[in-house]
Amino acid sequence: MSDTQHACGTSRVLDGKVAMITGASSGIGAAAARLFAREGAAVVVTARRAERLESLVEEIRGSGGRALAVPGDIASADDVDRVVRTAVDAFGRLDCAFNNAGFGTAGTDLHETGQDVYEQTMDVNVRGVWNCLRSQIPVLLRDGGGTIVNTSSVAGQRATGASAAYVAAKHAVLGLTRAAAAEYGKRGIRVNALVVGSTLTEMMDRVVRELPELGKQFEEETLQKRMADPVEVAQAALWLCSDRSSFVTGAAVPVDGGTTAV
Repeated sequence: MSDTQHACGTSRVLDGKVAMITGASSGIGAAAARLFAREGAAVVVTARRAERLESLVEEIRGSGGRALAVPGDIASADDVDRVVRTAVDAFGRLDCAFNNAGFGTAGTDLHETGQDVYEQTMDVNVRGVWNCLRSQIPVLLRDGGGTIVNTSSVAGQRATGASAAYVAAKHAVLGLTRAAAAEYGKRGIRVNALVVGSTLTEMMDRVVRELPELGKQFEEETLQKRMADPVEVAQAALWLCSDRSSFVTGAAVPVDGGTTAV
């Protein structure tokens, strides 16, 4: 297909692909599910909120897309195995994955952070990505390769106002991404991460309405003086999951309005 056809938007960049998206019940994950489906992928979405997932799947199918909801908790290896197995059973393969689910809390001094908060932060952000990689990679290897995108954060590159546990967890996501990229690059699997800045998800919208001064702070940290729309992050994930980023692996791609540039 010619560059002109691509530029005119006559091709869909994920046609014929099967994509797994975690944390898809809202925010960036839901935006990615809609976008990936519009771009031709069959999307298998997972999160803990089953009703939200089903509503999303109905919306995608109503627009002519292919989608399947598999509720689960990515902190559970069994749940992740079940999601991957269901994707393969339903669509025959897995081509790409957007491991987007995450958990964070408002910044609290390290010595005052509860053990339960630490454990949940690590379970979702680190163990969750680990579980996904361990389940997804064997399927991608079987089918000759594929792409994986993990969601990190500006907190994965520097200390921020987030909790120390969240900063540590998002650093770990980048470490897992680079290690997996190095291990599987010769075997046809690309693994990248998004370094995501403040994004106007439903959760962030609630925070900003309750603490408008915090929202202003988040905006001022960016060079564009605004927060991202979830679709803007989803677009970056789409590119990394597509063949258009075929020579990109092991990268930490900033989608942060320039926050980490200064």
